[in-house]
Amino acid sequence: MARVLIIDDSPTETYKLTTMLEKNGHVVLTAENGETGVAMAVKERPDLVLMDVVMPGLNGFQATRQLSKLPETAHIPVIIVTTKDQQTDRVWGMRQGAKAYLSKPITPDVLMSAMAEVMG
Repeated sequence: MARVLIIDDSPTETYKLTTMLEKNGHVVLTAENGETGVAMAVKERPDLVLMDVVMPGLNGFQATRQLSKLPETAHIPVIIVTTKDQQTDRVWGMRQGAKAYLSKPITPDVLMSAMAEVMG
């Protein structure tokens, strides 16, 4: 069981991800934008972050870069979960410090597999 922080501005996507995670026994924290998400990650120290890319203000790429650079959160794996599925987006996301990059819509199997992989 892991504590997972979902950073996504879509209530629908947050609900879908929360349902998948809770059915698999995980504890879910949520933030609706990049700024709140980074602050929450620093405060709560989750085991994993699921990051959307397209959000107002601090986008997911910027928030991932911040999390990977901050000493308090650099050890927390980030999985980008987004509708942006171009190869250039994928490469850029990984360069920002993400450990995996998943394109929406995702299935529970794909999500659990990626989580197991990045969390060792």
